Amino acid sequence: MSAQGTPTAAGKATGTAAGTPKGAWTVTFLLFLFMLVNFADKIVVGLAGVPIMTDLKLEPEQFGLLGSSFFFLFSISAIVVGFIVNKVATRWVLLTLAVIWALAQFPMVGTVSFTTLLICRIVLGAGEGPAASVAMHAVYKWFPDEKRTLPTAILSQGSAFGVILAVPLLNWIIVNHSWHYAFGALGVVGLIWVCAWLTFGQEGPLENTRVLAATETKIPYIQLLTSRTFLGCVAATFGAYWALSLGLTWFTSFIVKGLGFSQSDAGWISILPWVFGATIVILTGWISQVMMARGYTTRISRGVLGSVPLIIGGLILAAMPYVPGVGLKIVMLVVGPGLCGAIYVVCPPMLGEFTPASQRGAILAIYGALYTLSGIIAPNVMGTVIQRSGNMVDGYMTGFTINAVIMVGSGLLGLLLLWPNTEKARLTRGAAPQAPELKGVVSPT
Repeated sequence: MSAQGTPTAAGKATGTAAGTPKGAWTVTFLLFLFMLVNFADKIVVGLAGVPIMTDLKLEPEQFGLLGSSFFFLFSISAIVVGFIVNKVATRWVLLTLAVIWALAQFPMVGTVSFTTLLICRIVLGAGEGPAASVAMHAVYKWFPDEKRTLPTAILSQGSAFGVILAVPLLNWIIVNHSWHYAFGALGVVGLIWVCAWLTFGQEGPLENTRVLAATETKIPYIQLLTSRTFLGCVAATFGAYWALSLGLTWFTSFIVKGLGFSQSDAGWISILPWVFGATIVILTGWISQVMMARGYTTRISRGVLGSVPLIIGGLILAAMPYVPGVGLKIVMLVVGPGLCGAIYVVCPPMLGEFTPASQRGAILAIYGALYTLSGIIAPNVMGTVIQRSGNMVDGYMTGFTINAVIMVGSGLLGLLLLWPNTEKARLTRGAAPQAPELKGVVSPT
């Protein structure tokens, strides 16, 4: 019997094997840590915002530029690497990205200028741009489609725990030593992850990139990129990432300068959005998987489930400037943007539903590159609004109101456009399967 006729071989070639291979959860945990380091790297500038602005004598617009600079090469890098992982093992790509992160932190340990800090953040952004999409692509090689929502939620948790665990430690270093050493600590942690990945990281066995490239039906990229579900994922996550990038850059500064808390207290308060967001992510992943098991379409169990919290979160954030009391403002600032976490859990699996596995790395990367463009815009908009406002607190409130409008609008677009359950049939209608070209790829048995 040929390899094509062998059930095991066929399962590996198509990625439809029902079981979860041994080692899948070990790799998932390592990639969770990968995302943890990724977001700790992101948060450090926002956490140290007030000391950095004081030491380097930066205006709000300059600090907004610093926050945005992280995303200057973020999208370009994500797209380039996304096409690379269609051909190259994700194990080595992930290793390379982590090395870049670590090395980009060390120049900040000594005395630095604004220009040096800006350049290092640009380089770091180039290394971190492909991170989420490559990690998702890697973990999907270990799980069949119906089991991917929970691993996706776990990887998304890496971002929350990267903040929850890192913020107290980094803030302690900032308060008791220097913000310079906080960057150095992150560089060391990055190198430790590199060693762990070299030792335990593996490539998933459910999908053989060379076999898939030779056998599965391809869909033209233009059709994938203009499909309504792809556009809906980009639109919905754009609004969610606007809120996230503001949280990374401006949340701690708002707590200190806008609400009058100390740097030490602000460090603990800065954890709250991520604790709430982590809860939303885990609940979304679990609810989505339960709904699918009970027969709900992915339009409902993924599309609607991800979009509605985004709309509700935007409405809560829009009301935040008008509520009395500092405590209630913080609660609404935590809950509103925190509900955005649902969309990160459902969009990658939705795209994976209809994208051929040999094209998935590029599609996930392009998706990430497009929605993270809000990371370039949002911090700059907030900085400009604050600097040009007559009152700093009023400037912050205007910036958060803009964020709320974008969240509601992006959530409504997601609700309108996310129909993954019908997308594959529509895209493959009339497409002929690619003739097998397995010579040199799979040996006959």
